[in-house]
Amino acid sequence: MTEATRQQVIISGVGGQGVLFVTRLLAEAAINKGLPVFTSETHGMAQRGGTVLSHLKVGAFASPLIRPLQADILVLLKAENLKQHSSFLKPDGWAVANGTDDVENESQTAVRTVDADTVAQKINNPKAVNLVVLGFALAAAKKVTAEGKQLFCTAEDIKTVLKNRFGKNQNMLSASLKALEAGYKGMKN
Repeated sequence: MTEATRQQVIISGVGGQGVLFVTRLLAEAAINKGLPVFTSETHGMAQRGGTVLSHLKVGAFASPLIRPLQADILVLLKAENLKQHSSFLKPDGWAVANGTDDVENESQTAVRTVDADTVAQKINNPKAVNLVVLGFALAAAKKVTAEGKQLFCTAEDIKTVLKNRFGKNQNMLSASLKALEAGYKGMKN
C-alpha cells in the first residue's frame, strides 16, 4: 500500500449540511478500490445546527479517530469551522472550505476556498453545497498531486459511487453529478 492510500481526512460542517453523506461517498469510493476504511462521526447538537465532525481513515489503521496534527486533509462545509478543527491537520496537510478568500485563518494551514453556497444557488440546487465542496476538494487534490498529497480517490470514483447509489433515480443522479462537477470546475477558475 502506498502512502497515497493511507490517509486521514476530517470532514466538518453543521447539522443538515451533509457531512455524513460526503463521508459515506468517500468511504464507498475507498471500498470500491479495495482499500480498508474506518469512519467515525460526532453529531453534537447537529439537530439544532451544531457542529458535525466526521473522521475518515483509509488504509491500515487500528482505530477510527484522528488525533490532532494527524489529518492529511480537512474538508470544511462551513469555513467558520477552520478555527475549531485546524488543530487536526498535519503541518503539511491541506484544507478546502466553503467560503470566500477572506476566510479567517489563524493557523498556518493553506486553505483553498470555494463559495459553494453561491455555486449551489447558481445551479438551482441549494441543498447540494456538500457535493460542490466535495467536487472542489477532488479538483484541489488533483492540483496537489505534484506535491505528493493527492487524495486516495478521484472525481470519477465519486461519480461511480453516485451512479451506484442513485442509478434508478435519474433526477437525483443528474442533480448530484451536476453539483459535483460545478465544484470541480470551481477549482479550475
